[in-house]
Amino acid sequence: MSDTIFITGLVLHARHGVMDHETEVGQRFVIDLELAVDLAESSRTDRLSDTVSYSNVVACATAAFKDVNYKLLERAAGAVAEAILSSFSKIGAVKVTVHKPHAPIAAIFDDVGVIITRTRQAPHG
Repeated sequence: MSDTIFITGLVLHARHGVMDHETEVGQRFVIDLELAVDLAESSRTDRLSDTVSYSNVVACATAAFKDVNYKLLERAAGAVAEAILSSFSKIGAVKVTVHKPHAPIAAIFDDVGVIITRTRQAPHG
């Protein structure tokens, strides 16, 4: 499958991090999502029910990212990927990029973050 739905630049305020001020004050994060979805049916029918609602994906990702304060970006990104795969059966794989542009690093940098890709596991049996 080579079809993709993408959502980029989703800005969220959250309290992820290892440092005390990160969990107390929080900071801005930016999330990019790439969703592997078979769009053959929806490209023919023009029906929302044959695809995945961008709005619902954003709501799901936002809740997964903000509902718990994680120490690591890796875990926050993993929570988003898990939530999306468990909530949307049409999505076969998800790539989650989490940018932390204000990470407490003693250097001048443009961006830092993680990219994880998770694929739906085939049922065993």
